[in-house]
Amino acid sequence: MVDTNACCLYELFAAVKTSSGWHAGSGATWSLTSNKLRPDGWTSADAAGLPILPGLVRYDQVAAGAILHAVRLTAPQTCDGHIYPARHDAGSGSCATRPPMGLRVRLKAGVNISGFGSQARVILTALKRYGMILADNGSPWYITGAPDPHWNDDVLHDLGQLTGDDFEVVNTTGFVNG
Repeated sequence: MVDTNACCLYELFAAVKTSSGWHAGSGATWSLTSNKLRPDGWTSADAAGLPILPGLVRYDQVAAGAILHAVRLTAPQTCDGHIYPARHDAGSGSCATRPPMGLRVRLKAGVNISGFGSQARVILTALKRYGMILADNGSPWYITGAPDPHWNDDVLHDLGQLTGDDFEVVNTTGFVNG
């Protein structure tokens, strides 16, 4: 939920409405006037402790022809560590064999995207420029988008042609907020 008057973002995990009111497994708030991250070790509505909304693929951006930010990504298995900008980890096992939360990958420049539909090409162009940040456990290489009736699901399903070999890891060592 976005409170435009207070410039705050509120996100909930596992929210359910019961007879006694709303309940959630966890929640987080962010000021939309700041880039401040949650304290290290804190989770949020996503496992990496990052806000979900800024990483969503949104139809209005695709319709305008450009996504100007990194996209959130899920993976079925992650390690028991996290790297910047993630604040939390939710996996198990070694980071030598499983990716950490916060891992940034980008679509390789040489990947030909000309055969994809227009909606997919806008997304793929953003993946080449800004990449994706591993933010939660879930389906492999899953990009999260905001619901909109204008999405062409057939075109979006074509993104499934890509494999891990089409991406490269971005070295974010030394990155800090600000």
